[in-house]
Amino acid sequence: MAFFRKHIKTIVPILVLYALVVVLDLIPGVPMMLLTVLKKGAIYSLVAVSMNLLNGFTGLFSLGQAGFMLLGAYTYASLNISSGLKPIVYQYYTPLFRFSITEVLSGVAGSAGAVLGIVLSLVIAGLVAAFFAYLIALPVLKLRGDYLAIATLGFAEIIRALIQLEALAPVTNGSQLLRGFPYFRGLFAPFLISGVCIFLIVLIINSTYGRAFIAIRDDEIAAEAMGINLAYHKRLSFVISSFFAGISGAMLAMYQTSVQANTFKSAMTYEILLIVVIGGIGSVSGSCIGSFLFIAMSEWWLRFLDNSAYNIPGIPLLRPGFRMVVFSVLIMIMVLFFRRGIMGDREFSLSFFSKKTRGEGGRSDSRRETDE
Repeated sequence: MAFFRKHIKTIVPILVLYALVVVLDLIPGVPMMLLTVLKKGAIYSLVAVSMNLLNGFTGLFSLGQAGFMLLGAYTYASLNISSGLKPIVYQYYTPLFRFSITEVLSGVAGSAGAVLGIVLSLVIAGLVAAFFAYLIALPVLKLRGDYLAIATLGFAEIIRALIQLEALAPVTNGSQLLRGFPYFRGLFAPFLISGVCIFLIVLIINSTYGRAFIAIRDDEIAAEAMGINLAYHKRLSFVISSFFAGISGAMLAMYQTSVQANTFKSAMTYEILLIVVIGGIGSVSGSCIGSFLFIAMSEWWLRFLDNSAYNIPGIPLLRPGFRMVVFSVLIMIMVLFFRRGIMGDREFSLSFFSKKTRGEGGRSDSRRETDE
C-alpha cells in the first residue's frame, strides 16, 4: 500500500491508459491501423525498455536484441504449433516437438489451461534467450564500447544464420515459416503482458541491483571501489535484458501469427536503439512513448506519402518509399532539437505534466545542459 501511495501520480495515468485500451477492445469500428500501432507499440515498448536497462541504466552498448527476440519467437512458436498442423507446417521435416503446450494444458484445465500454457511458453522463451545471453556474456562482456556493440551484433547475425540450418530444421523448420500457434486476438493481452514485464523491470531498476547497474554506468572505477562486482552485475544486467527481449520476440510472433528468421535482421535492432534514443536513454516511460511514436510515424501517419495519387500536377514527388525519406528527416530533426530524447532521464507522471505546463521542465533541462 505504501508503494501505491508513493507512486500514485504515476499509477493514475497508467490506469487511465489501460481503461482506454479496454474500451477500444470492446467497441466496434476502431480503425485497423490504430489497433496495429497499439499492438506493435506495446511489443516494442517492452523490448525498448529491456534495451534501455542495458544501454541506459548499465552503460553497456549492446546491439544483440534482435537475436534474443529471434530465440524467443522460435521457442514460443515451436512449442505451441497445433498437433494437427505440425505435418503441414513441417512438411519437409519430422518435428522434434510432437506436442503443443497450450493444447496439453487446455485439455487438462480448459481455457484457463490454454492461458497458462501461453504464459508458460512466454517464460520459457525468455529463459532460452537468457541462457544464450549468459553463454555469450562470458567472453563478450570483457569488451567495451563499440567492440561490445560489434560483438553482440555479430552474435545476432550468427544466430539468425544458424536458425536456418538443416540440422536444426526439426525445431525451426529451416528457412520455412512457423505458424499455427496461438496469437493475439484482442488489444488487451499485449498491453497486459508488456505492462507486467515493464513493471518487473522498474522494480529491478529501483532495487539494490538496479542501483548497482546505475553506479557501473556512472563510474566503473568508483563502483568497484565501493565493492560492486563489475563482471557479475554486468552479466546479470545482460541476462535480464535478454530475458525480456526473448519474451518480446515471442509476443512479436503472436502479433505476426508466423515466424521467419529474415524478420529479425540487424535493422530491427537499429529501430529499437532509435526508439531508446528518441524516448530518452535512462527513461522507462521515454522508451514506451518513443515506441508508439516510432510505430505510428513509420507505419501510419506518413503512409500517404507513398501514394502517387497525392502528387501535385507536374511534380511527381510522392512515390513508394518516399515515406521513409521523410521519416528519416523527421528523426534527424527530433534528435537535433531533443538531444537528450523526449523524456531525457526523467519519468512521466502527473507531476511531470504539471511542471511542463508551468514551464518548469524547460528550465531544469537548461540547467542540466549548462552543468554538463
